[in-house]
Amino acid sequence: MPLDSDVFQVPPGYNAPQQVHITQGDHVGEAVIVSWVTFNTKYYYVVGIGHTERKFWFTTPPEVGIDVPYTFGLIGDLGQSFDSNKTLTHYEMNGQKGKTVLFVGDLSYADNYPNHDNVRWDTWARFVERSVAYQPWIWTAGNHEIDFAPEIGETKPFKPYLQRYHVPYKASESTSPLWYSIKRASAYIIILSSYSAYGKYTPQYQWLENELPKVNRSETPWLIVLMHSPWYNSYNYHYMEGETMRVMYEPWFVKYSVDVVFAGHVHAYERSERVSNIAYNVINGLCTPVKDQSAPVYITIGDGGNLEGLANNITEPQPPYSAYREASFGHAMFDIKNRTHAYYSWHRNQDGYAVEADTVWFFNRYWRQIDDSTK
Repeated sequence: MPLDSDVFQVPPGYNAPQQVHITQGDHVGEAVIVSWVTFNTKYYYVVGIGHTERKFWFTTPPEVGIDVPYTFGLIGDLGQSFDSNKTLTHYEMNGQKGKTVLFVGDLSYADNYPNHDNVRWDTWARFVERSVAYQPWIWTAGNHEIDFAPEIGETKPFKPYLQRYHVPYKASESTSPLWYSIKRASAYIIILSSYSAYGKYTPQYQWLENELPKVNRSETPWLIVLMHSPWYNSYNYHYMEGETMRVMYEPWFVKYSVDVVFAGHVHAYERSERVSNIAYNVINGLCTPVKDQSAPVYITIGDGGNLEGLANNITEPQPPYSAYREASFGHAMFDIKNRTHAYYSWHRNQDGYAVEADTVWFFNRYWRQIDDSTK
């Protein structure tokens, strides 16, 4: 969208606060950058002074617990195009009313503009303020957050992103804001970095190795992982880019019964069956994914609407592990009902607000490990 678009408008008044957003400030949800102290309470806050005052509100999450219902929105690879605006509007108008967005990376796409134009970080923040000032977005770093451009003197990866979007990584004993975890209602959410070192003995590897055993499924039964580069992807775009990370961590995801993994990067939508690829297929001797009810469902939700367009070049035939795929812009909702059931839906921008293009009931891998295949 052009810089004079209404959604990028600077608030009136000299030195008025702009680009307001909130984010979770500790591990369990008792703190935020705009501090809160009481669970499940609506707070109003003011940013600025005098004639530049701007008023906002947010509702704190419920106390962490085994059967606490909660609804997450899911958005990835958003950018700031006209399609991006449709995606955000579609999410805001969704009748399920998400309370927190799980964002799977690639925020502003400022690096696609000349000299990695940081004005585009400002415009993006004003664009999404209508949501992020009122509910937390849980951030994942994507490749467009790297912003590494030595030819213009930018030699520190992730600098604009890390300066603008803070996360409570120290609360989960992480050494980097690029990988961390939080608790929210009945969910334990682990965020990983596809573009940081993840091999054996690296800080991210060691942190995840220590983090997964800490998850108490009697407190937070739903184990969700966010990353940017998908491990299971049947589009030709970015095909098998996540393979080395998958080889490192997939055995852990199966061992600890991760419920679902959300990723972006591919500008389309895809949902897998519960599959793993950690042993040779004994039927045909090939190293191919097989159905595994201890494994997560892998969902690619990189269809936010950015200026690079849709990934509409797919592999044929559709592989058995791929339950649903479609190159359309949209968002998704993950609605946790209790310790055993969650309802998932994907919503296309071209449909009405109440239309669900893809849906599935999730059965928790720890409390109700039954076959929830859809294909």
